[in-house]
Amino acid sequence: MIEDSSVYFRIARKHVNYVNCIFEGYEYLGVVSTVDRNDNLLVVRATSDTADVVRDILVNLPIPVELVENR
Repeated sequence: MIEDSSVYFRIARKHVNYVNCIFEGYEYLGVVSTVDRNDNLLVVRATSDTADVVRDILVNLPIPVELVENR
């Protein structure tokens, strides 16, 4: 069985590139993808080993971030 450790979140559209660059700099934590452009919903495809670190990074960014429960 494949475990889904993805971290879903919402941010303002103007911050998408910023967040993507942050995670590119933290190589191997996860990949940022857009889930729903109209709802500003994104996901970091993380692993069970990195999901908590991804959440910590997101909530400590100097921008408003809304974490969304796994779908």
